[in-house]
Amino acid sequence: MDRIIKFVVALFVIIAAASVASLVFAAQGTTPAATPSVANDSIVYYFYGQGCPHCAAIEPFMENMTKKYPDVDIRMLEVWYNQTNQQTYTQVNAAAGISSPQGVPEVVIGKTVLIGQLEIPDKLEGYLRAIEKKK
Repeated sequence: MDRIIKFVVALFVIIAAASVASLVFAAQGTTPAATPSVANDSIVYYFYGQGCPHCAAIEPFMENMTKKYPDVDIRMLEVWYNQTNQQTYTQVNAAAGISSPQGVPEVVIGKTVLIGQLEIPDKLEGYLRAIEKKK
């Protein structure tokens, strides 16, 4: 339970910091350099938490997808203990139009968001095939 509370507090701090940064960039008429790359629909972001049982349940599936689709840029990022990955999680979700992410496991491809141990295995491979065909 402490992990969840710490994660929620950290996520709140990150969102607040991102909001302040957005206001600063907007006032300056610029955008942060990371924003264009996170909205890329050819990058597959898989966000998970170390110790999350739902994430652990689909870990073999995700590892299989990275092997089956080696030409697709699948980025597997742990967000409960890695602050840099938490920032990426916030930025990628914001670029997808999600202001309050629902948690992990989560896959984001451009503006497409898949959440949970049922939806990700059910739908992800179709998106990976489509990305692979574009290459």
